[in-house]
Amino acid sequence: MDALRRIVESSRFKNFITIVIAVNAVILGFETSETVMAKAGTVLHVLDQIAVAIFVVELLMKLAVYRLAFFKRAWNVFDFTIVAITLLPAGQGISVLRALRILRAFRLISTVPSMRKVVEALMRAIPGMVSVLTLLSLVFYVSAVMATKLFGQGFPDWFGTIGASLYSLFQIMTLESWSMGIVRPVMESYPLAWLFFVPFILVTTFAVLNLFIAIVVDAMSTHVDVEENKTRDEIEFDHQEIMQELRALRQEMSKLSAAQSAANTGPNSNQNRSSNT
Repeated sequence: MDALRRIVESSRFKNFITIVIAVNAVILGFETSETVMAKAGTVLHVLDQIAVAIFVVELLMKLAVYRLAFFKRAWNVFDFTIVAITLLPAGQGISVLRALRILRAFRLISTVPSMRKVVEALMRAIPGMVSVLTLLSLVFYVSAVMATKLFGQGFPDWFGTIGASLYSLFQIMTLESWSMGIVRPVMESYPLAWLFFVPFILVTTFAVLNLFIAIVVDAMSTHVDVEENKTRDEIEFDHQEIMQELRALRQEMSKLSAAQSAANTGPNSNQNRSSNT
């Protein structure tokens, strides 16, 4: 079991799994091409099955090593769920599961440490992001009601209902054809419409959305600080252990030196006494 643990936790094994995940993602991409499938469909299917077999063997090895402790790590549960979903039989009613095979590419997140850190930082940022999202939703709802009241009669396709207004405002927030596509046509009928749209863009695009970036950056910085403190504590702990071992070794050397000195002075003192007599 120790040998199996060393294999599972070795960097070579992890790098091998990472390469298999990347290659499998490329294979699944090739399967979307009818031309490639016509020429090498059988080979790609075999390679896909080999990749699945490797993933199953990897999970079985980890389950054998960690047993129930395997499910205590969120990333292990994530890997297990992804592989389990892609192993479900694709029948007539759940043929969409074939498309879900590409979810195996997400396992790169759990195998690449840098990507894993980014996701962990994003998870830490969720509470703050929820608050910002609530604020953004409130701004959107108030703006949608106002836009429906102001421009609904003249432009029912864009602002006829609250749902249509929400979608149009989302397009404006993303700055996708907002000026020539929506705002300028509206201003031809409502010349003062810019008094509504410009503040909306300033609040949503340049203020609220930037709060998301600030929260994510702060979470990343906090996560890096936590990792550095953890590493620093581990180094300090190792340093203290080494110093304790050195002190113990020095005491043992002192005892040995004292014992050797006593052994050397003992015969010499006896010889001096016998010569004096």
